[in-house]
Amino acid sequence: MAARPEQILIVDGDASSRAILEDLLRHAGYQVSSTGFCQSVFEAVRSGTVDLLVLKSDFPGFEGGDLISELKSGSMTEGLRVLVLDTGSPQDRARYLDMGADDVLSCPWESTEMLARIRVQLRAKKSADDLRRREELAERGEEMSLTAFEALAATEKMGRDAFSIGRRLRIGLSVLFVMIAVMAAIYFGFYHRATKETREAYASIARLNRGLTRQEDLLAQVHKINDEITKMEEASAEARKEQLGKQSQELGARITGVPGQEASALRSRPEEAEGQLKHIESADSIAQGIIKTYSQSVCLIHVSMAIRDRSSGRPLRYVGLSPDGGPLIGLDGDPAITLEGSGPEVRVHSLGSGFLAGEGGRIVTNHHVVEPWWHDEDLGAMKEEGLEPVIAGMDAFFPGSPRAFSCVTEKVSTDTDLALVRADLGDLTPKILSFNETGDTNLTGQSVVLIGYPTGIEAILARTDASAVQEIVMASHGELKSILAELAVRNLIRPTVTQGHIGDVLKDKIVYDAQTTSGGSGGPLFNQQAKVIGINFAIMRDFGGSNFAIPSRYAQSLLRP
Repeated sequence: MAARPEQILIVDGDASSRAILEDLLRHAGYQVSSTGFCQSVFEAVRSGTVDLLVLKSDFPGFEGGDLISELKSGSMTEGLRVLVLDTGSPQDRARYLDMGADDVLSCPWESTEMLARIRVQLRAKKSADDLRRREELAERGEEMSLTAFEALAATEKMGRDAFSIGRRLRIGLSVLFVMIAVMAAIYFGFYHRATKETREAYASIARLNRGLTRQEDLLAQVHKINDEITKMEEASAEARKEQLGKQSQELGARITGVPGQEASALRSRPEEAEGQLKHIESADSIAQGIIKTYSQSVCLIHVSMAIRDRSSGRPLRYVGLSPDGGPLIGLDGDPAITLEGSGPEVRVHSLGSGFLAGEGGRIVTNHHVVEPWWHDEDLGAMKEEGLEPVIAGMDAFFPGSPRAFSCVTEKVSTDTDLALVRADLGDLTPKILSFNETGDTNLTGQSVVLIGYPTGIEAILARTDASAVQEIVMASHGELKSILAELAVRNLIRPTVTQGHIGDVLKDKIVYDAQTTSGGSGGPLFNQQAKVIGINFAIMRDFGGSNFAIPSRYAQSLLRP
């Protein structure tokens, strides 16, 4: 069963400010309703469908915080979170907190802080709700245990009373007690084993899991990346062209009337600026040609992993599902995991880039893309517990195609972080990328173009219309595989292209500054002749000027029979 979207009720007597807040929260993926009447507040809250109440302090009927006390005191409103938007003084805010408000935010509020505070309150409500459910389960378990002990005591008494009936009956009762003891031992053994597995294995799995779990978190990431893309565009090559053009004009004007060597020196400056401008324009023109010709050949790779017991082959599973459709939560606050039972199998997702490099659907990518556990220290503890990751599925999504193409790993390099996978592309015919045949053309300072899928689906969604993003995320409930399928059907899967320059050329790597991040691994690095000179495989997270690519000769050797 799908999780119920979090319900937020806005209480504000000002219709215009209420509409602004409604629009912000709906855009973030929440289910929102609003009212300007006091009676409507009680009716909505007592229905049990409201998770968070956003209350404006100048709302008619607020009466200095008494409304908060009323709402928080009823059994029908247990777990309700209240966020007050205050228009008064610090003393007013303190009084609202004393009356039972969970948080107070001063007006005028800022949208980023507002969304952050709302996320905090909803997470706190979810934790409190989970705790109440666990307490109820514990109470029911205690009642069942008490009933079982009473039944056992009654059975023991009956056994004593029946002792005189005869030896055969006594033997039967003995067998019954032995069976009860064995069953109890099996139960407690299973319980301790499941608890141990959950405690020791889940930490590693949680760190590895790069899938999406919350709709509002995904939407927030998309908005953040969209802002970053806008800033990058504002500082793009067009801005550099304009700056160099102005510099050329200003220097030309200053030359008039300046004699001798100074004039000669000044004349050389606009020529240098114009030369740089032409170089930028030439690089941009080449990059546009590469994008138009080869971007259709760069695919997004989705890998789904399962976790299995090494000795028995049994898959790691969630103990069960809660009423809202999520996994049951253990006492430590993490999803309960076990090798027993028949609950849903645990799946761990990752994304990377690749490109068509040979006939028959042969795709070059990184080793760590097709085997995400390769050189991953977080999985050390899990492997020590006898668990191992296996590929449950691998798909490639090409721009312009409405479907996923299933992939299998054909070959993994023993020398470097490269792998070759194969997909049946059917009638899809993207161009096969060509490699640079001579490594001596890779020179420091040379312009390069990088194509890939940095940040995975977040960057794709950030370039998509806001209403379409909302529809896709809500319809898929934030589930990664469903989001990818919907993006492919809508023809929205397109790679990101960045430009830069080579900083250094080493024996086994090329250092360059074209921007990228996680998810861009496996993307092709082009030179100005539209040849692949390297395959992106690593970034230096704290310094954007150093990204690393594997020279193309390693991929060429991998493609040989």
